[in-house]
Amino acid sequence: MNTTNLFSISNDKDFEEKALEIFRFQYKNNETYQRFSSLLHRNPKNVKCLEEIPFLPIEFFKSHQILSSKENISEIFTSSGTTGQQPSKHLVTDIEIYKKSFRTAFKHFYGEIENYCVLALLPSYLERKGSSLIYMAQDFIEKSRYPESGFYLNNLNELAETVKKLDAEGKKILLLGVSFALLDLIEKSQFNLKNTIVMETGGMKGKRKEMIREELHAHLKKGFGLDKIHSEYGMTELLSQAYSKGDGIFECPPQMKLLIRDPEDPLTILPKQKNGGINVIDFANINSCSFIATQDLGKQIAENKFEILGRFDHSDIRGCNLMAL
Repeated sequence: MNTTNLFSISNDKDFEEKALEIFRFQYKNNETYQRFSSLLHRNPKNVKCLEEIPFLPIEFFKSHQILSSKENISEIFTSSGTTGQQPSKHLVTDIEIYKKSFRTAFKHFYGEIENYCVLALLPSYLERKGSSLIYMAQDFIEKSRYPESGFYLNNLNELAETVKKLDAEGKKILLLGVSFALLDLIEKSQFNLKNTIVMETGGMKGKRKEMIREELHAHLKKGFGLDKIHSEYGMTELLSQAYSKGDGIFECPPQMKLLIRDPEDPLTILPKQKNGGINVIDFANINSCSFIATQDLGKQIAENKFEILGRFDHSDIRGCNLMAL
């Protein structure tokens, strides 16, 4: 399938047409997805609109090889999970699609990454292999024109000094951090930042007590001296990310869309302002599965604006951008 126009979606009609095209392609080429869709009596003959496309439960990435391509696998991204749990595996046959996805999404919301000093505080991700977030952060760091850009593990004092120095000099900073490590940083040092975007990428990873997003962001805003804390919504099973510039309101890049499903009737898509399960359409997943039913709870509040509310009960604690309710 032609992948050159996955990221050039300009309106809802274009998106729906491309989604239906991808559904037909993945139904034909992804055995697991075809079997799942057939059990729901959904196929290319009777699926005529976006809401009729079947969404594969995200748990299938733990138990099956989710592939729509016969090309060689170039990368395997894995979820962190917790001890004793089966990790998710995202088999990637064309890593260039992932690169284009995260590069174009960041540019869509924030401009050129080259203009930012990228400081990545991602200790729990750095300490294991197979993190798609680390892959993205590494690319951002390499593209940044600032020599200070880089990863930080436990050297919080050095990071604090770097942030304060560059921010005072008027440099644009992207501080990308897992939640517990950002809290560790503001306990080490107090900030009053003017030119820094602080973007949290996930929960406590078992390092601290889970807290709701509002509580977490209140702590971070106070500690960094900022009015807004940004967030990234991504996961191992997706090759695109949604972003929030504050207040927990997320927007998707053009190649991605969130739909809210009825928790009692998962084949029904809910209207705005209704809480339900999050279904994700991600065109960057062209070679795996672009239609994923996550274990996350959310609400659409306006066109392409969503709140991420938490997780279904009994879901795995995962390394994506979610707080416990």
